[in-house]
Amino acid sequence: MNRSYSFVLALTITVALALAGCSDTRHGAQAPPPAVSGLTVTAVKVSDLPETLDVVGTVRARTSALVSARISGTVSVLHVREGDRVRKGQLLGQLDSKENLAQATGAVAAIDEAKRGLEEAQARQKLADSTFGRFKRLYDEQALTRQEFDTRQTERELAHQAVARAEARLRQTQEASRAAGAMADYTKIVAPISGIIVAKQADLGSTVFPGQPLMTIDDEGSYQLELAIPESQVRAVHAGTPVQVQIDATGSSFSTRVTEVVPSSDPASRTYTAKVAVPQKGVRSGMFGRGSIALGSSVKGVRVPRSAVFERGALTAVWSVGTDEVIRMRLVKTGRIAGDSIEILSGLSDGDRIVTAGMEKAIDGARLQTAPGGAK
Repeated sequence: MNRSYSFVLALTITVALALAGCSDTRHGAQAPPPAVSGLTVTAVKVSDLPETLDVVGTVRARTSALVSARISGTVSVLHVREGDRVRKGQLLGQLDSKENLAQATGAVAAIDEAKRGLEEAQARQKLADSTFGRFKRLYDEQALTRQEFDTRQTERELAHQAVARAEARLRQTQEASRAAGAMADYTKIVAPISGIIVAKQADLGSTVFPGQPLMTIDDEGSYQLELAIPESQVRAVHAGTPVQVQIDATGSSFSTRVTEVVPSSDPASRTYTAKVAVPQKGVRSGMFGRGSIALGSSVKGVRVPRSAVFERGALTAVWSVGTDEVIRMRLVKTGRIAGDSIEILSGLSDGDRIVTAGMEKAIDGARLQTAPGGAK
């Protein structure tokens, strides 16, 4: 009885193991990788690339006006705010300065008083001239003593001098009135140039003092990128040096040249400023920019079409094709962008093949299928 049971049990285990083996064989079989076609594959080549200096900078207006208060007062009227476009001579606001208005009014009153003083002096001069004329005839006829004649002559000269003093006083008060009027005009905040308001440092009701900034106006027609050049490289940069510029905020990239290198360095950063004209529209002061400056020498490197590079999350990669014709995703590190190509700093070697067109069809692990006639 026990032997029969043992035999049946052994037979059952053997059959179960055989069935399990057959099942594992069926499920463990790997399906062939998918085949894709319609891709353009290009071999990577190492070539001589121009050596460049990569620097960063800030966009600033070539012409910028800082509107400041010229007198003390309170901002009583404000017609503009940041972002508004203004014309040269446009009234931007008004200061309330009672002291300057009082001075202007007093200067006008002083002119009236000086005019009346001049008229009085001229009347005295006229009387002195006519009196001197009569006394001179009497003196010529020897009907008057020398002392009396000299007295009338002195009075005439003093009358002429009084007129001269009155005229000088009138001119003085007129100039003072013009100065007071100019000071009164300083209560008007006027745009010195046409442009856009990029900053406003004073608000309605603020008390301001002479020299205090009120607002900043940028000329929209002339912007430039100011690049920070290290002291060790400044000798290689001069007016006319080619620069590839990229403005991140606008997504624009263009080629231009250095227009000016400031001859003095910043003692804090130990850098010189190279200015580059920005002809692109849509830029504003304060935008971040990059500059790739050609140094006139070359280095070995790899460039690929920008369309061949893609991003997966925080990773940058290309589709590579191995000698076994299997497509695989390869991580790369990119460098400078020049037109439609981008530099690959690491991840690719000379002779590596990558997909440059039809990338939407690429599948990691798929096999590249060759169509009739040799096309991929």
